[in-house]
Amino acid sequence: MPTRVLVADAESIREAAAVLRAGGLVAFPTETVYGLGANALDATAVGRIFAAKGRPATNPLIVHVAEIAEAQTLVTTWPATARCLAERFWPGPLTLVLPRRPTVPDIVTAGGPTVALRVPAHPVARALLAEAKVPVAAPSANRSTQLSPTTAEHVFAGLDGRIDLVLDGGPCFGGIESTVIDLSGATPRLLRPGLLPLAELEAILGPLERATTGDETAALPSPGMLARHYAPRTPLVCVETPPEPVPEGCVVVRFGPGELLPADPAAASALLYALLHELDGRGLRGIVVVLPPDAPEWLAIRDRLARASSA
Repeated sequence: MPTRVLVADAESIREAAAVLRAGGLVAFPTETVYGLGANALDATAVGRIFAAKGRPATNPLIVHVAEIAEAQTLVTTWPATARCLAERFWPGPLTLVLPRRPTVPDIVTAGGPTVALRVPAHPVARALLAEAKVPVAAPSANRSTQLSPTTAEHVFAGLDGRIDLVLDGGPCFGGIESTVIDLSGATPRLLRPGLLPLAELEAILGPLERATTGDETAALPSPGMLARHYAPRTPLVCVETPPEPVPEGCVVVRFGPGELLPADPAAASALLYALLHELDGRGLRGIVVVLPPDAPEWLAIRDRLARASSA
């Protein structure tokens, strides 16, 4: 099927909402990356996400909703920790994992007992959710394990002919995926670091347990836990110190003034995937990334680079 790209305005958002309600697939911008959305309560529509991406059935999806009250209708419990985090960080780049209600189809949660929920902050995403009036399951709008898209052009290059519509809302301003916190157990766990500072989360929750890479043969509690993920087609290697000499046909990515990525973690996050997409189109033999400091503010970027470099 041909994939249409529409500039996000009131008319195209109404059209995209109608596509979602009819069981179609719509890519749309969030403050993190572009998501590939389907009606989360329509198992057949959600199945089209997995087919379009080539995504393993063990890798669950995040459900995007318009308001906190809508999130509460999809879970069996809403603990005080969820209330505090939602009031502080929603709308925003935070995903909460909680016990699900039976109304959430198994395909959304990889058959697991929990559902991942988020209220996005991007104005296009919020307008789309309000117009669609359904919860929207939306992983990143790329082929499975490949680089997440931060522009409509990235989405079209990877999914043209596989989805119905792309809403072009310009570049995403956050640049990497949401932080994921599991609140379904006795102790909160960090399943995926993201744009939110760890210190701000732990000020509410206390010290967070950190999940390791999941068993890829079993249902995962959250997206973003596969060993290989967020990866360019060009082989990517992470190093702690710059190589001397630079390997032939390779480019070295450093963080700092005058380098390919800035020294500020938030600014680097916003540019990371866009840079890797650009480098991936050069026909290089390899990409060598000199890792930023092993410090809490760089946790998310180091996580993405580690998964991008996993063989």
